Amino acid sequence: MDGNKKNVRLLVEYDGTAYHGFQTQEDPHLPTIQSKLEEAVWRICQEKVRVTGSGRTDAGTHALGQVINFQTSSRIPIDKLPKALNSALPRDIRIQEAEYVQTDFHACYDAVAKTYQYVIDNQPTPSVFRRCYAYHVPHDLDTAKMQKAAAALVGTHDFASFRTSGSSARTSVRTVFQLDVIASGSSITITIKADGFLYNMVRNIVGTLVEVGRGKRQPGCVADILKARDRTKAGPTAPAHGLYLLEVYYDDERLFGNA
Repeated sequence: MDGNKKNVRLLVEYDGTAYHGFQTQEDPHLPTIQSKLEEAVWRICQEKVRVTGSGRTDAGTHALGQVINFQTSSRIPIDKLPKALNSALPRDIRIQEAEYVQTDFHACYDAVAKTYQYVIDNQPTPSVFRRCYAYHVPHDLDTAKMQKAAAALVGTHDFASFRTSGSSARTSVRTVFQLDVIASGSSITITIKADGFLYNMVRNIVGTLVEVGRGKRQPGCVADILKARDRTKAGPTAPAHGLYLLEVYYDDERLFGNA
């Protein structure tokens, strides 16, 4: 890396409704989170950069805690950078924090864990105001059974049955640290923290838990699904618009060791 450049880490929040996912697409006319961030850096810092995200969120998926990094020679004070970049970003993308990190920090490769949250709108008639932010399920859901099934996914397992084809991951073994199903009014929130996620893993888990909640599957089905290592044995893929990247975790030494 150019010795005059610094490595910047940004905490980004976005509403993914209008975007074709995080990653830039082959068709430059398709709006993505990455392309909008790079355009903003160009406008404010006068530099063409490639931003690196902690992961690729799908079209329609949201983020409260996406992390990106990029190299810059800009002299804009780091505490002023969020406001400057936000002035060049659409209103559905916002930089919440900015800081310098060590030169070899990588937002994706250095992540040690992530937390995703999935929101279900569980009432007979969907809320107009939540149509882009929660998955409407009009059927009664037994959250106690859903939680029992979720508990069986906590730990280190081979999650091949919950991976959509097209994943480039070398292994389908992941460790889930937390998987909670919590009901509050007409909302059901599923929170999952793991050391990594396979393609559509969270949405496939949610689709399976919804079937358990509806009584289409028993909570004990999870053990057999994991053992099968067969995507067809798990439930359907829940829609993207109920999913939020909540937080990405790093080792502080990797962030600030020689920043």
